[in-house]
Amino acid sequence: MSMFSAALRASARLLAGAFLFGAALTGPALADITVTDVKGRTVTVPKVPERVALGFYYEDYLAVGGPGAMDKVVALALPTWKDWRPRQFEAYAKVFPKLTTLPDIGNTEDNTFSVEKVIAASPDLLILGAWNYDALGEGVKLIEAAGIPVVVLDYNAQTIEKHVTSTLALGKLLGTEDRAQALAENYKNAFRDIEARIAKAGPTTKKVYVELAQKGPSQVGNSYGTTMWGALIEQLGGQNIAKGQIGNWGPLSPEYVLAQQPDLIFLCGSEWLNKPEAVTVGFGADPAVARERMAAYLKRPGWSDLPAVKNAGVHALYHGGARTLSDFVYAQYIAKQLYPEAFSDVDPDRNIRDYYAKWLPVAADGVFVLPYSPAAR
Repeated sequence: MSMFSAALRASARLLAGAFLFGAALTGPALADITVTDVKGRTVTVPKVPERVALGFYYEDYLAVGGPGAMDKVVALALPTWKDWRPRQFEAYAKVFPKLTTLPDIGNTEDNTFSVEKVIAASPDLLILGAWNYDALGEGVKLIEAAGIPVVVLDYNAQTIEKHVTSTLALGKLLGTEDRAQALAENYKNAFRDIEARIAKAGPTTKKVYVELAQKGPSQVGNSYGTTMWGALIEQLGGQNIAKGQIGNWGPLSPEYVLAQQPDLIFLCGSEWLNKPEAVTVGFGADPAVARERMAAYLKRPGWSDLPAVKNAGVHALYHGGARTLSDFVYAQYIAKQLYPEAFSDVDPDRNIRDYYAKWLPVAADGVFVLPYSPAAR
């Protein structure tokens, strides 16, 4: 528990002890709702939660929870929403002004996550991503000792199984099982269609390079091996050049990328602030600016000779679209580049807007998938 100071640990234990003393006076609650989360943990709540602390997967929580879901949120991890997806956060803050005043429980990635603040918010349920849970370690026990159930979701793994398990578990806990079931079926059906089209098209030999286009062309951003975009490319039958070179994520050497001669390059961008060379896509993005930033990457040494650059195989993807219930749309877009004829009638850009219109309280106003085209700049 290196992320927690001795004072914080002591304070959390005091709060937990106070809760347990109160619980002993009132007697045990009936276990009415029980689920198994993605870690195989049994999670029980006595009733549909009225107070929720949200550690990650903000849009998925809102999609599954439906109308009124945000009314339940009493604390959230602010940095991984406001700082990572600022324009997306702004769009939701216009609909839910309370987002700007909710207690911030911090970020496990930079060790600012606060067990004390979670307990102080008195939630009936804490929602964590698997990566949050793994980082917290013993901190989870302190939270649970305070009588706060913790459910672990995992959309990062980019597998149908974990997407569905996470969705159905969350829907049962929130009392929105019908909505969760519909979302899970929508997701499974989308991938059934993708898989059927790929099977009909036959295997592809196209090599794919993905880079997080945050730092600008002078610095190499992360690629993805076994999770997120890497897992998605593997599922779609593409030849991910990062496979076997890195684990979950990390940079590939420029020399290796040139030697691999990728047929497709996906530059994953977002709405990052104070990143003047980043590929800016997402909410409120301008396609002309995005393509201008993409063009700078194509000026890297040796890139003009890559098949992806020569054959119009360079694209931008919204990095915020990975690890969500809407990521099937990005799977459609990637698959469309791998198997153009098989997906000629699929419109991922329209599909992402339709998904938001049906399941979320904000419109998908911006740029989420974008091919690079010099003529369109």
